Amino acid sequence: MTSGNVVLITGATAGIGRVTALRLARAGHRVFATGRRRDALASLEKEAAGTGLEAFPLDVTDAESIARAVAEVNRRTEGYGLDVLVNNAGYGELGPVETIDEARVRKQYDTNVFGLLAVTKAFVGAMRERGAGRIINVSSVGGRVTFPLMGVYTSTKHAVEALSDALRIELRPFGVRVSVIQPGAIATEFSATALDTVSGLEGSPYAPLASRVDEIEGHFSAIEVGPEVIAAAIERAATSRRPRARYVAPFSAKLVLLLTAILPTSLLDWVYGRLTGLRRHALRPSPSEGALGAS
Repeated sequence: MTSGNVVLITGATAGIGRVTALRLARAGHRVFATGRRRDALASLEKEAAGTGLEAFPLDVTDAESIARAVAEVNRRTEGYGLDVLVNNAGYGELGPVETIDEARVRKQYDTNVFGLLAVTKAFVGAMRERGAGRIINVSSVGGRVTFPLMGVYTSTKHAVEALSDALRIELRPFGVRVSVIQPGAIATEFSATALDTVSGLEGSPYAPLASRVDEIEGHFSAIEVGPEVIAAAIERAATSRRPRARYVAPFSAKLVLLLTAILPTSLLDWVYGRLTGLRRHALRPSPSEGALGAS
């Protein structure tokens, strides 16, 4: 067996998960990289040839898939299980809370919250019985700050924060440590996918926002950094003798949290409105226009 920890990472087919899997495997850990896209997993295994990385499918929203993953880990580790579980699988759709279809809301919660919880419950028992282990939940700066057009997504990350806080206290007596990673703007497929959903506003009261997608994307792009920054934070949480409860990265994310804490809510609301175009004159006709239309 490869020296180091036995680590399982969900959502390892792209972005933060993929970069983290490669980083940990090259550092000498035995890494089980999981996800739904078999072609991406095969590509990852090929890139990591010669390391302790092994890949197999895992859909965090499927109970049978989770059970198969547990059995596979136990088989490959001869019943030992995991030292570190990295709950990274997640995605987001942007848009006003009012316009996001209920099925899409539930789908985000199924992956970001219920899937994370199900995978954690499936693997934590062995850690607790052994008296050692790490659970690392990839949240978001949006788990502490709510942004307009990201209400549903950030609500899932607020839930992850609450679950992580409870788990950290509940599992500490059993030697299991829980940490949260709070990424800010990261240059991955996640950002592009999320921003694409903003354009689906035609016919709604928020239709004027569709023309601002490129501008909103520009705001994010200006402060984005590569996923390597987050992979480094995950490695610290996995290997530090005394892991912190929260790791915030990059620096811009720390700045956002600081400003949110010290600025008046009314001022923050104004800033968010300016950045997104969520302003009265931009979304509603003026009284004179309404009167002309009624005559």
